[in-house]
Amino acid sequence: MARERVLIVEDEPKIAEILKEYLEQSAFTVDHLERGDRAIVEIQTHPPDLVLLDILLPGVDGIEVCREVRKFSTIPIIMITAKIDEVDRLIGLEIGADDYICKPFSPREVVARVKAVLRRTRVEEVRDRVVAGPIVLDVVTREVEVEKSSLDLTPSEFELLRILMAHPGRVFSRSELLDHVQGYQFEGYDRTIDSHIKNLRKKISKALPRKDVIQTVYGVGYKFMSESRSK
Repeated sequence: MARERVLIVEDEPKIAEILKEYLEQSAFTVDHLERGDRAIVEIQTHPPDLVLLDILLPGVDGIEVCREVRKFSTIPIIMITAKIDEVDRLIGLEIGADDYICKPFSPREVVARVKAVLRRTRVEEVRDRVVAGPIVLDVVTREVEVEKSSLDLTPSEFELLRILMAHPGRVFSRSELLDHVQGYQFEGYDRTIDSHIKNLRKKISKALPRKDVIQTVYGVGYKFMSESRSK
């Protein structure tokens, strides 16, 4: 079986070297770039299995790299940031990043998150589609249609909708949804889930303006309300 390839886009050589060493010890193939503009070309021509993407980069910053990559690829992206402001973190997730990690960090934690995101984003072979009334979610193509109109979802939004649709009527706490979407739990940032739910509702409501399929259970979390079946 071919080793999974991780692309590190980081302009600090020492950090990149440490990450590369730990990932290679965990049986990953690792490449490293220092500039954001070069990363976009590399991902287009030689797609990796996952990208570790620093936010502050020469050429093109990590936020813009993520935006551009999401125009042509659903490759998992983990943002690396030295900023501690929560808004910056949420912006990184809302533009299509799958996760973020803050400097300074433990290299072992980065490896654990890489593995978690890769597990979460691998194609599921058994349950290819989930259908809930007018909403059709295809796991293989990672496409969602509502009333035959395609929804443009970020990877995290897609995974959040998938887990809710797969268990209609079940109430998920924010921490449970965070665990499903991120692949693990980390302290704080339940508001990340609220942000994803808000965006997801907005996108669904354009096709279903009179039906709120994702309902808030105050003090607990969220649930999906619709007749659902899997194929």
